[in-house]
Amino acid sequence: MISVASVPLTMLDGRATSFEEYAGRAVLVVNVASKCELTPQYATLETLAGTYADRGLTVLGAPCNQFLGQEPGSNEEIAEFCSTTYGVTFPLTDKVEVNGEGRHPLFDALTAMADAEDYSGDVRWNFEKWLVSPEGEVVARFSPDTLPDDPAVIAALEAALPE
Repeated sequence: MISVASVPLTMLDGRATSFEEYAGRAVLVVNVASKCELTPQYATLETLAGTYADRGLTVLGAPCNQFLGQEPGSNEEIAEFCSTTYGVTFPLTDKVEVNGEGRHPLFDALTAMADAEDYSGDVRWNFEKWLVSPEGEVVARFSPDTLPDDPAVIAALEAALPE
């Protein structure tokens, strides 16, 4: 299994932490962007975060500007956009690179996981999703076009929730 348990993170507000902060919770990690045709997925991600929070789910957004410059803002602008446009309350990391030489260590681990079509490797586009178990193991990957409330995502999420 691929583990992200000890991967360091910097949050959008500059706070340093690690993935260990989410130990014991299932985490849906999503590379996000504010100016993408898939940006409306933020609303569904926020609904999922609220619906499943008490059952042990955290949605974790990772802003990225590597796809046609669709996340150009500063951390403050990203936070403002997400909260005012979509009411986002789930945590967001600092803006990261998900591909290439500067790829964040979290995405080094996540991209090793294959999705249902057996694709692994570089992130293909904004709003690709990975599910991490409460033990910090990557258990599923979903394409950017797979909506957060797709039955396959919900089934995987419910199977990964802590008991």
